[in-house]
Amino acid sequence: MPFRPLRAALGALVLALAAPAARSAEVNLYTTREPGLIRPLLDRFTQETGTTVNTVFVQGGLAERLAAEGARSPADLAMVVDIGNLMELVDRDLAQPVQSATLAAAVPSALRGADGRWFALSTRARALYVSRERVSEADAASLTYEDLADPRFRGKVCIRSGQHPYNTALFAALLIEHDEAWLRTYLTGVKANLARRAAGGDREVARDIMAGLCDVGVANTYYMGLMLAGRGGDEQRRWAQAVRVVLPADGAMVNISGAVVARHAPNRAEAVKLLEFLVSPEAQALYAEMNFEYPVRADAPLHPITAGFGPQQALAVSLPEIAARRVQASRIVDEVGFER
Repeated sequence: MPFRPLRAALGALVLALAAPAARSAEVNLYTTREPGLIRPLLDRFTQETGTTVNTVFVQGGLAERLAAEGARSPADLAMVVDIGNLMELVDRDLAQPVQSATLAAAVPSALRGADGRWFALSTRARALYVSRERVSEADAASLTYEDLADPRFRGKVCIRSGQHPYNTALFAALLIEHDEAWLRTYLTGVKANLARRAAGGDREVARDIMAGLCDVGVANTYYMGLMLAGRGGDEQRRWAQAVRVVLPADGAMVNISGAVVARHAPNRAEAVKLLEFLVSPEAQALYAEMNFEYPVRADAPLHPITAGFGPQQALAVSLPEIAARRVQASRIVDEVGFER
């Protein structure tokens, strides 16, 4: 009799050892975002939930990869930068709808799909960079995108490639506000005002303004935050200190980073949990602190550097419409020989 409890305990132990180990929760993320910009967010999610995030960083062609993998794709969540890239996932039926009270409460309606197939996670404005030395604060405050084609800036404008997604999104927004003939005339005027060939990156716009090559340019707000914070070293901080950021008073072109739940997500529940975490107050504060982006949550704090740029008032055009007009804008860029 005394041995029966021992035999029972040993039997239970044998059964426990023979049973398959419970699979830990995981979620597979495909993303084009730079690893350093999102890894702290993903690590925090894992710490809080115990769910492992398997991340696949895709340099380009994310939609093509998902389409090629089809129903066998391990992807649960796809995260990209730029509304055009996000809408490509939706338009190619690579995303599935999500109905979540958490997401609906955190993300404004203009920053998510009405059918729940895409959600913005952060925003960034296409700003004007202006020389502090050669453009007065009063003049800078009244500048608009349209002024880049004004003859008073002849030989004083710097901008990256007109075919870069950041600029085709801007040109698509202006196309919606005006029309095709206007955009063709506008881009011809901007080209005539260029101080150098449209090339390089947004940070180089600040560099060339400091060097006196140009007085005004176009670049994203978060690059200025990164440079002013010293993330690019002392040299880039000096570039940034020579520049004033202007968000056009009549409305700035606001682009996004965002995500979709993949159409064939094998871990759908975990993908939705990660998406909900990314719009939580904690994660949104991390976006602002690490990346100098604007949170999508109205109650999330801005980084003081970003707040110093002033309020972000978006142009009154919808993000899906901008995505839909980008091919047309790109064609006009080519027609006016903007790159030459």
